[in-house]
Amino acid sequence: MLLLLPWSGRSRLTFSRLSCHVSSYHVTAILQHAGDGSCTPVEKRRHKSNSGSNNWKGHERSVQSRKEGTKKDTDRRVSSELRKLCLEDFSTERERMLRSALEQEAGDFEVVFGISPCLLALSQGRRKVRKLFVKDGDSSLRASLLKVCEEAFRQGVQIQRVSKTRLDRMTSGRVHQGVCLQASPLDYLTDDLDSKLERKDNPLWLVLDRIQDPMNLGAILRTSFFLGVDRVVSSLRDSCPLSPVVSKASSGVMEVFGVYGCKNLEDMLKSKVVQGWQVVGTVAADADRCQAPVIQCSHFQMTKPTLLLMGGEGDGLSQTLLCLCQILLTIPAGRPLSPGIESLNVSVATGILLHSLLASRNPHRLEFPI
Repeated sequence: MLLLLPWSGRSRLTFSRLSCHVSSYHVTAILQHAGDGSCTPVEKRRHKSNSGSNNWKGHERSVQSRKEGTKKDTDRRVSSELRKLCLEDFSTERERMLRSALEQEAGDFEVVFGISPCLLALSQGRRKVRKLFVKDGDSSLRASLLKVCEEAFRQGVQIQRVSKTRLDRMTSGRVHQGVCLQASPLDYLTDDLDSKLERKDNPLWLVLDRIQDPMNLGAILRTSFFLGVDRVVSSLRDSCPLSPVVSKASSGVMEVFGVYGCKNLEDMLKSKVVQGWQVVGTVAADADRCQAPVIQCSHFQMTKPTLLLMGGEGDGLSQTLLCLCQILLTIPAGRPLSPGIESLNVSVATGILLHSLLASRNPHRLEFPI
């Protein structure tokens, strides 16, 4: 629940200036309406645990001393709107009632988690955002988390501090980095597959067939975006959805990079061949079930618009798609391999092949500092 309270000395806010020169904020656990003299549940518990007013004052001085130490590197020049921002401390019973109400109203919303996914989901505007949940405690002073809160405040999104246990429950124990965002889901794009691309000469599309592991899909999207793939197309059948797990595994790339879905990859590939594209597939080094030439990826030169096909974790590319490939690429092993470990994870193999193809297209472009 987001409250706008008059600025007073009883409300303590800590501000931090981020590297991007945007002021950010944090609200401590001690919140009180100005002038009403009443304590929050947290204050009551702390007051009860101390014997006498002197002990309580000493405790407040200790808290203030720690906060002042935190403020040494902060920027206090913030807008009046941020100075009025407070997050209410909820009692256990009130939080339980609120959680029950949210679960009933959630409907089509899902929980995005992690610093980068939440920040990009807020800033990109592709999702309908409902509420931001931030872990209570000192960890919420981290600059990266403050940046997420600042963006949520800028977008007018409600912010609520909750316990780590609550966030763990919302994410089924996954690594949430202290922040979750309740937002509408993202889905595969199914319109305008052939819409105009920024790159006109020799574009590269990555075509995914039945990738079912969300961690693999997220890693593939992150690599594709980083290396400069022009478009990612996935089969809609037997492929994992664009879930919050995929977004987290992609480090938020899924929030920026639209992924296209195709009901019939075979028809799509045939139509692209008619347009002058080449279809490049991937197989193991000892593959013997195909008629297309098989070469090492390092020997392939990309000189025309290309579709790179990657098969799923189980059986790889289907026989139907293999028959449409004009060239098949392999990644040679650097040593003799034992049975069971003679192949690479699909996300790792995708990264190697994409780098090889894009380097052949732009020999001087893909030179990354170590």
